[in-house]
Amino acid sequence: MWRLRERTHPVLTDEGGAILSERTGRWSYLTPTAAAVVMLLVASTSEEEAADRLAERYDIPAGQAAADVRTVAVTLTSQGLAHDGPEPARQSCRWWKGWRS
Repeated sequence: MWRLRERTHPVLTDEGGAILSERTGRWSYLTPTAAAVVMLLVASTSEEEAADRLAERYDIPAGQAAADVRTVAVTLTSQGLAHDGPEPARQSCRWWKGWRS
């Protein structure tokens, strides 16, 4: 199941949107189509379901919808903003362990 990572904050509208990563402090800006795809991915149980909803909502061919959904999912995953499957375990912060007050 595709989902946004913890500590990411989406701001999504039909006119576009952005996702803030607390990890990097950066915003990733989304086109209206990408924002719609993210909304559908978050609300769906699979990429296939999101693609079906996208095709129905915008009256586009199923193949185009599937390609659009896959592109957004892969792009956000490669940027570290999303993942497929359960949330990975948090890594401990090495520098903090050696810190003393």
